[in-house]
Amino acid sequence: MNCKITGTGSYIPDKIVKNGDFEKNLFLDSDGSKYDFSNSKIIEKFQSITGIKERRYVDDKLTTSDIATIASERAIKAADIDKEKIDYIIFAHNFGDVEYGSNQYKMLPSLASKVKAKLNINNPSCVCYDLIFGCPGWVEGLIHSFAFMKSGIASKCLVIGSETLSRVVDNHDRDSMIFSDGAGATILEKVNENGGIINHKSSTFTSSDEIDFLSIEKSYKIENNNQFIKMKGRKVYEFALRNVPLAMKSCLDDSSFNINQVKKIFIHQANKKMDHAILNRFYKLYNSIPSEGVMPMLIEFLGNSSVATVPTLYDQVLRNKLNNHSLSKGDIVLFASVGAGMNVNAITYQV
Repeated sequence: MNCKITGTGSYIPDKIVKNGDFEKNLFLDSDGSKYDFSNSKIIEKFQSITGIKERRYVDDKLTTSDIATIASERAIKAADIDKEKIDYIIFAHNFGDVEYGSNQYKMLPSLASKVKAKLNINNPSCVCYDLIFGCPGWVEGLIHSFAFMKSGIASKCLVIGSETLSRVVDNHDRDSMIFSDGAGATILEKVNENGGIINHKSSTFTSSDEIDFLSIEKSYKIENNNQFIKMKGRKVYEFALRNVPLAMKSCLDDSSFNINQVKKIFIHQANKKMDHAILNRFYKLYNSIPSEGVMPMLIEFLGNSSVATVPTLYDQVLRNKLNNHSLSKGDIVLFASVGAGMNVNAITYQV
């Protein structure tokens, strides 16, 4: 018996926000002071580093659990399963439901329970919980599901990654341009066929500085006392380059496959420059060079939707929505992510 993804679904919001839409923002440094250069220069440099040209924001009436439900419905339909047979709903997010115009994070009841209710699942044996693991949350949710199935206590799991980061960003922080909204969902099932999750690797780094690379802090506009997502971008970049390639290598080395057999690598869409650097450093560990097209990317047009980036990307490739990217049964892929914690994880997976 193996554990395979049998259905995927995603929700990509309709509202497109281009880089030019930030021209009128009052961007401030962390001490509240104004920059000596124009917003045009800030945006130009931002795009050259991150690769982001535009991002998606949800409709004002929607919440994180709403768009997660839509993605989940699509995944359940794709898997063609009875939703009452789902054993676990694992919902990866970081801020709960944040209603439009509010900065209050609603974490109770769990978003997983909310999705169960919105899906009208009546089976009390369908257990729901939220997973707060930074951007690698969806990948970690797959790992949890894999453990449940291997132990015999589950045969079908719904794993969700969803976030509405547009509602927790500080508009006076340049990093606000990075973040976006979206949802991705997958059905993982125990099946009588080859492939699925081969193995995995997870790590948490909590040294005195690492613990604060991503956090919740006050606005750079000092008189604003609300709390917003904050990131030490350079520190995150350096951390990712040190640790993600090693996690990927450890994961692949413990499988029965080699670097030349890897068809696609689905890396958390955090920063285009960073992701390419991770990829190159990973292949360098094998004295190899990545082939063109091995790493699909959507960050240019969708931005960084945290836990939603990897499942959304995988869903889009499976549905042939991304030019020049496709997968066939038996292909070997890697999932990898990095984020607040600081957490790193990777999965070797056979389609």
